[in-house]
Amino acid sequence: MNAVDQFVIYDNIQFTKKGWINRNRFLLNSQPQTFTLPLKKDSDYLDVSERYLSDIHDEHVKKLLRQFEAAYAKTPHFYEGVKLLRECLLFNDKNLFNFVYHSIKTVRDYLSIDTELVISSSLDIDHDLRSAEKVKAICHNLNADTYINPHGGVDLYDKDDFDAENLTLKFLKPQEIEYDQNQSGHTPWLSIIDLIMFCRKSEIQQKLSEFDYL
Repeated sequence: MNAVDQFVIYDNIQFTKKGWINRNRFLLNSQPQTFTLPLKKDSDYLDVSERYLSDIHDEHVKKLLRQFEAAYAKTPHFYEGVKLLRECLLFNDKNLFNFVYHSIKTVRDYLSIDTELVISSSLDIDHDLRSAEKVKAICHNLNADTYINPHGGVDLYDKDDFDAENLTLKFLKPQEIEYDQNQSGHTPWLSIIDLIMFCRKSEIQQKLSEFDYL
């Protein structure tokens, strides 16, 4: 998000159980631990905006907060981190997309990132388009000349295809961020809440700028 002027968040795409929309990882007893926000049982073909958090969500969040508080009790920025975490997890809208959007916006504001958040369904494009065609339509709608995608999508999009429509395609690969986690060695690729618990805001802002383009 820190690398772009506008960050498009898809709400009208199909929810996938194998994705990370409702789960992430944190550090528990020096080991990476996956946490999940349970969802109501529903059709596997619904969009993210049509899915809802489970009826047990409130109790689950209370338990999750206790786990986080125990895991990070001795971190240097514990109180800031827990305050931010509570602001995200105790959001009272049970719609999955609204919940995720609120969390992203809350973290963005905390880190003083001035990137504009754009909801995909709000754009005047043909929403039946798929893959690269939809991405290019979004770029044109936003008058963008560059599209930046995580490096995991390097096999999904072709630079020549984008170049043919006067769009520059870049793939962003974050450098492996290391910081003191009160343990020997470093456990990478955790939720940003781990970084917030251990590092000053100015340090985080610097580390978020440590990436390469492919």
